[in-house]
Amino acid sequence: MEPQVLRTAIKKRALQNAILHKGKAEHSAVVSKLIGEHPELKRQAREISGLAESIVADVNAMTLDEQRQLLQQIAPDLQRKAVKAQRKKVYLPELPHHERVAMRFAPNPNGPATLGSARGIVVNSEYAKRYGGSFILRFDDTDPQTKPPMLEAYDWYLEDCKWLDATPDVVVNASDRMETYYHHAEKLIAQGAAYVCTCTQLQFKKLKDARLACPDRENAAEKNMRLWKQMLDGRLAEKEAVLRIKTNVTHKNPALRDWIAFRIVDTAHPRGLAFRVWPMLDFESAIEDHELGVTHIIRGKDLRDSERRQEFLYDHMGWTYPFTLHWGRISIHEFGKFSTSKLRSEIARGLYSGWDDPRLPTLRALRRRGFAPEAIRLFILRLGINESDISVSLKNLYAENRKLVDPVAHRYFFVPDPITMSIMNAKPTTARAPLHPSSSASFREIPVEAGVCVSAQDLTLSGSDLVRLKDLYNVRIVKKEPLEAEYAGDEIIKGTRIIHWAPPNGPQVEVITPSGVDIGIGEPGIAAELDRVVQFERYGFARVDQVLEQHGQTRIICYFTHK
Repeated sequence: MEPQVLRTAIKKRALQNAILHKGKAEHSAVVSKLIGEHPELKRQAREISGLAESIVADVNAMTLDEQRQLLQQIAPDLQRKAVKAQRKKVYLPELPHHERVAMRFAPNPNGPATLGSARGIVVNSEYAKRYGGSFILRFDDTDPQTKPPMLEAYDWYLEDCKWLDATPDVVVNASDRMETYYHHAEKLIAQGAAYVCTCTQLQFKKLKDARLACPDRENAAEKNMRLWKQMLDGRLAEKEAVLRIKTNVTHKNPALRDWIAFRIVDTAHPRGLAFRVWPMLDFESAIEDHELGVTHIIRGKDLRDSERRQEFLYDHMGWTYPFTLHWGRISIHEFGKFSTSKLRSEIARGLYSGWDDPRLPTLRALRRRGFAPEAIRLFILRLGINESDISVSLKNLYAENRKLVDPVAHRYFFVPDPITMSIMNAKPTTARAPLHPSSSASFREIPVEAGVCVSAQDLTLSGSDLVRLKDLYNVRIVKKEPLEAEYAGDEIIKGTRIIHWAPPNGPQVEVITPSGVDIGIGEPGIAAELDRVVQFERYGFARVDQVLEQHGQTRIICYFTHK
């Protein structure tokens, strides 16, 4: 393909991808799309990747209208496809009543976003993009006692949303809006829809189970307002009183009978806020959904009771409840169940290196391991929305990611647990190995003297004294301890086992994996791949995280991505 034709092809795909993603094209997706349509370009994958970076940057600097106009000029057929794709995505069903759409994702920032959180981020943002609506990120951070927020997590969520191409249109901290919640609480008290309950927890449970009303339920609004003010000013202590929403004390579902809207909490909020009466999540969330104009809510099917409690509140206020969809739980085989508070404790004890430890299901960990954000988006979107519980394997995510990284990841040799093989009769030379199997133009050069490092396992599996060092030459093993071999020619001999190797003076490479750390020797060229994903041949993909120089020796730290 001629250079100018190639540039135009990349620009068309970049413009189309940008239009589908609110004006921001994803570099890896553009490259993968182009190579998928033109397999002959695999040989130029690395060059195309570099060229695409510049073109994607230029496209992303344009406004969405400018992108649409330009694509209409140079590729009207792709423009039509982009518009059609915007109206109907393959993986998500249509939203009912989508004339106006405002979606929200509302995490408690008591820890970083996880792969489970990504579902709420991706799906809600995708619907907002499809219908030209707004995507709201709301931090439900009004529980300083049982789920105290982590101050770092607020920024982490914003970083993760941006990384996933889901930058929110609106960001709200619920803890900043306490006066709004108090205002609505006092309106409910004044109209007789809420009352201050002074029963103990045990006393109220007995009444609730017996379908009997709390003695405070019929107090006049004036008395409830006095007690409410005493909750606020400290005259009533923690657990001495709560504010309840009136529902139906004989309702068949005990969880819906006169539920708690506010409680007294003397625990200090990590953000340094001076409030002592905090809303329960059902109250705070219901008020915010109305205040922010949320039109559609996607929540777990296990939260139906919360929805019904909030509907009582909406009835009291004369509001219309948002349209709600439900989805089942997702369990990921490799992670199982985990607790944010437990993980926080285990990190503090040193059992994990941090929230980006590769064993954890956090987006910070997946990003450090080298996963492409588009792979996570596709993995999530393919799950769809339904009420069935889903059990999936990370292998599905690996498959999506492999499609994106395989066409552009440079190949290198990495030998874990190496042993040195001295080679007799071999002349010093320089091995030339392709940076990518599809490229005939780009090579890496590896100087070779009188020996190499190899894996003992490779030699055990060979079953023969004659082996070929990949992209180098043949050797015949003459002694096992210490390992010695002799040069056996350059000609490729059919049936000869091919093994990987690394120069003895190569950098020390440490690959941090979910199951431990693999330490070995690699090629010098790996040091030039900082913050990129490479493929260690016959080992797997890894992201180069750090390149350190210590006492004249290069030490490279990588995070394992997947096979």
